Amino acid sequence: MITDPVLRAEQVKALKAFYRDAKVKYKAWVAGGYKQPAPACLPFPDICIGMKCEARTRSGAPCKNNGTDWGNGRCKHHGGASTGPVTPEGKKRVSMNGPSNKVLEALTKP
Repeated sequence: MITDPVLRAEQVKALKAFYRDAKVKYKAWVAGGYKQPAPACLPFPDICIGMKCEARTRSGAPCKNNGTDWGNGRCKHHGGASTGPVTPEGKKRVSMNGPSNKVLEALTKP
């Protein structure tokens, strides 16, 4: 069942606010050296309970996975994971571990 687009937008907005608040509080807790008890976060938004991913699958049906695992309202299969390195430093670090680099090292070793 497809959710109303207006309701879906409100759900995603509430979910992003929830994760943003949790991230800010967690970073402050880490910066403080974990000395105080873990911070209390906002309660999970009621509007997001039962929220589904709803991305279109290859069969054309909406995805039925839980859509609250990531901050964008999608499941891990439809937009929750990393898109890869963005900065030049990150790209260089990733290129050092690639298979082509390992092949070159194996060929150049005596």
